[in-house]
Amino acid sequence: MAEVLWTADDVAAACNGRRAGTAAWAATGVSIDSRTVAAGDLFIPLKGPNFDGHAFVAQSLEKGAAGAIVADIPAGLEGDPRLVKVEDTMAALEDLGRMGRLNASAKVIAVTGSVGKTGTKEALKVALESQGKTFATVGSLNNHWGVPLSLSRFPADSRFGVFELGMNHAGEIGPLSRMVRPDVAIITTVEAVHIEFFPSVEAIADAKAEIFEGMGPGGTAVLPRDNPHYSRLLAAARTQGLHILSFGADAAADGRLLTLDLLPDSSHVQAHIDGVDVTYTIPLPGRHHAINSLAVLLAVKAAGGDVAIAAASLANLSPIKGRGQRSAITVPGGTLTLIDESYNASPVSVKAAAGVLGQVPPGAGGRRIAVLGDMRELGEQSPELHVSVAPALVAGHCDLLYCCGPNMRHLFDAVPAAMRGAHAADSAALAPLLAAALRPGDVVMVKGSAGSRMATVVDAVKAMANKIDKFDPQGTAATLNGGEPRDKNAV
Repeated sequence: MAEVLWTADDVAAACNGRRAGTAAWAATGVSIDSRTVAAGDLFIPLKGPNFDGHAFVAQSLEKGAAGAIVADIPAGLEGDPRLVKVEDTMAALEDLGRMGRLNASAKVIAVTGSVGKTGTKEALKVALESQGKTFATVGSLNNHWGVPLSLSRFPADSRFGVFELGMNHAGEIGPLSRMVRPDVAIITTVEAVHIEFFPSVEAIADAKAEIFEGMGPGGTAVLPRDNPHYSRLLAAARTQGLHILSFGADAAADGRLLTLDLLPDSSHVQAHIDGVDVTYTIPLPGRHHAINSLAVLLAVKAAGGDVAIAAASLANLSPIKGRGQRSAITVPGGTLTLIDESYNASPVSVKAAAGVLGQVPPGAGGRRIAVLGDMRELGEQSPELHVSVAPALVAGHCDLLYCCGPNMRHLFDAVPAAMRGAHAADSAALAPLLAAALRPGDVVMVKGSAGSRMATVVDAVKAMANKIDKFDPQGTAATLNGGEPRDKNAV
């Protein structure tokens, strides 16, 4: 039987709402997406500049939603006891999230950083769930509506809670942190991501440090010791009276990488974690995954978990769709390997992905092929930041580069002539060029910012297995119909 998260009276009390009747009902989930609302959910319709979820209240109730919070009573539902009337549904969602956090006695870990947040959040979930009931943000619900939605789904009897906080402007993480009120906060790294909206990378560091604003003395900050902005983060954490733990290869790090064996499909790690030596394997290739695992284990210890159990549990990690997930694609004459990194991209993450590509040996007659879409929100530095990826591609033994978008043209022109496969205006134009050039044994890594729609290219490669030459030129981006869109920018 599904666990009850909210009763009708609890909902009304949390968001200062008015019920139309006294009939009892209880919600086992919370949804803002009419397309995926499940039986027993509490549906919260949000309003945006181009949509209003109130148009889907009746439909959601018909699908089995237990109740709904509304600012406007839909026609035909006047007096319906399943409705809770409020002034503003977004404010009500935030109130529900705050109450969800207040009701939970769990140790809460929050994760932010320029890259690596979702992977670190997923690793924390895997590391902790064998040690007690663990709730974690689903997907990348890390923005102004995703965080309160996640908190509203937080079971009160959880032992651990893990929440991802994202931003693309200054001042966005602070309010989220004050809502989550973390006991432990991880900053994975600080890099030139969303630099279009910041005067400097130092300003990005300050924005990430807003995660400390919801913490009190006695909390723990887990910081990237190898990062150039470590001292700046350290000062901000000390201002809040936090206990500091650092991770990295630096000899002074509390979570220190001792040795790392990078294999084509995994990373074998020896580390020193705040007084404990551990050896473990992560089924994800790449130095960046190994470094972030150090932060995970430090956070586990700070939250009262067992480091040795957590380290062993990391063997159960799985690649996330769009973030390194691999597929063997059958093509005429054999198979090729597809590495799907299409969810998002930044200079540092593309360089890391190039390193992973270099670890994967092609099959007989195959080549390593990087397929890249524009990296967005880099401002005036965009041309030089795109060009900066070239050495990583060369070091990763990339044989061919296929890319799309006006900014990727700078990179295309910067790589050796023999590496230039093709450049196209967009992913829809690039996909058939790539598909026509692929052959058995190839290793194909696809990556780009969400706005570059590189999922179109992934779909085209996968379609080769079924001899399908038609695919969605719009990719797989979500649309707004009163639903739960993917946040394309908050990282």
